[in-house]
Amino acid sequence: MVNELDGASRSGMEGLMNRIYLDNHASTEVDPRVAQAMAEAGFGNPHSDHAVGWEAAAKIDEARAGIAMLIGANHEEIIFTSGATEANNLAILGMRRKAAEGRNKIIRSAIEHKSVIAACDHLRAEWGFEITVLPVSSEGMVDLDALEAALDERTALCTVGFVNNEIGTIQDVRSIGRLCRDASVPLHTDAVQAPLAADISDLARWCDLISLSSHKMHGPMGVGALFIAGDIQHAIAPIMFGGGQQSSLRPGTLPLQLCVGMGTAAQLCLKNEVWRNNITQTRDAFLDELRALGMQFHLNGPEPGPFRHPGNANISFPGIEADELIGLLQPQLAASSGSACTAGTIEPSYVLTALGLPTDQVRSAVRFGFAMKMDPAKAREAALLVSDAAERCT
Repeated sequence: MVNELDGASRSGMEGLMNRIYLDNHASTEVDPRVAQAMAEAGFGNPHSDHAVGWEAAAKIDEARAGIAMLIGANHEEIIFTSGATEANNLAILGMRRKAAEGRNKIIRSAIEHKSVIAACDHLRAEWGFEITVLPVSSEGMVDLDALEAALDERTALCTVGFVNNEIGTIQDVRSIGRLCRDASVPLHTDAVQAPLAADISDLARWCDLISLSSHKMHGPMGVGALFIAGDIQHAIAPIMFGGGQQSSLRPGTLPLQLCVGMGTAAQLCLKNEVWRNNITQTRDAFLDELRALGMQFHLNGPEPGPFRHPGNANISFPGIEADELIGLLQPQLAASSGSACTAGTIEPSYVLTALGLPTDQVRSAVRFGFAMKMDPAKAREAALLVSDAAERCT
């Protein structure tokens, strides 16, 4: 029986390896070096007061330092979470104490991740906060004039995602940060997609809160982190309560192996120019092959360059429904639709709608996300699969 199961497992893995995975904005493959570090992490409760616990705590601190180095922060400013959704919630809901000081307004962009939008909506519904939504350009860039006009003495927080997960837009966080600093308003950025997209080694200089996710940068699922600048940690109200771990900002026993994995992944991303160049070449090979095959398409978001994630290709195919195309690509190729399913209903992407795109262009949008471990030849093969599937669409 063991041999039969092993054989089935090998067969399944081989089938998986033969597929082309282009959904790296949703999740990335764990790097072998990360997996090795996790396997060697050992065990023990890092909060226990004995030798095993001390060793585990030291490894947690090392992982925390690796993440801090990635964004130019101090290790004391890194709070581990279960992922970016929790990190976003802690950053935004943590500002609810500000209402007592007369700061009851949150500013966000129109294209934030759903966890950011939902947290803002909760502050409005439960705590009476006012939410100001910033418009974006046809490329997804935040209107800086609108931001400057919205910032005032009632603003508790501004939250703008650094790299958009659908269209790959890279915001001018430095300019946004300057405006917020001038207005004495903390800036939060969801930087989940940033480690593979840009050099973020000085991001903590411009932001007061930064959300990160391990599995978006070749680390394990189930762990994330929130950078909270030391000078505002006292102002953050926790959203969980328990044993007082992590300065009571996020209590609970830390998962040793997951934290070590995220710390290792952060170190691999620290000097990622080679990664970014490789990802750019692969993405561009995919687009060039689509053109060579005579496919008509529109690239949504910014043009390839410094303001677009090097691995992002959000593409609308005229006359084709995205969900049908993705279905025809199964199981050979994994990509994501530009639409979102809420309560069983398919709705147009609010991100693409915010760009001012017509409905048919929104409904035909497919997000292809590139990361490491794919060469241009494989990307060209993916383009051929897309072309073949498009010809079969009704």
